[in-house]
Amino acid sequence: MALKATIYKADLSIADMDRHYYGDHGLTIARHPSETDERVMIRVLAFALHADPALGFTKGLFDVDEPELWQKDLTGAIDLWIDIGQPDEKRIMKASSRAERVFVYSYSATSNIWFKGLANKIDRARNVTIVNIPAETSAQLEKLAKRSMQLQCTIQDGQVWLTDGVETVLVEREYLFGGN
Repeated sequence: MALKATIYKADLSIADMDRHYYGDHGLTIARHPSETDERVMIRVLAFALHADPALGFTKGLFDVDEPELWQKDLTGAIDLWIDIGQPDEKRIMKASSRAERVFVYSYSATSNIWFKGLANKIDRARNVTIVNIPAETSAQLEKLAKRSMQLQCTIQDGQVWLTDGVETVLVEREYLFGGN
């Protein structure tokens, strides 16, 4: 019998002063059986960083042809493709050809090694941005993970804070490829 997803619910309040975006989102996140709380929280962070009413979670690990999150326009064209982890260069290039903008959020201690192995293979992809979340930061984010969460995200002058009202995480980001 196949293992089923674990459902996480998050009420996420976002104050993004850099983009002048302010909103509350009720998120339902299906955690794949092989997924960690750390990865779930990186997905929540990616949502907060790109929040938009049209942005949504996909089948993710349940469907290898979809990213973790995407935003489509009214015609169904993909405006934004967001992957989590360390996808190979073929997946990144495929996403680059299918979407207007592509973001990859890596969060492993080996992210720099992974990136060095593919940097010259994706250099022609001008619409791709790869962001590393340091292992220390992702470990702090993991501590915020609960099946039911009340989270606030504040973004100002490029700095990002995520809090559950008790613990606050200053999210460090390192841009490995593309602009910020």
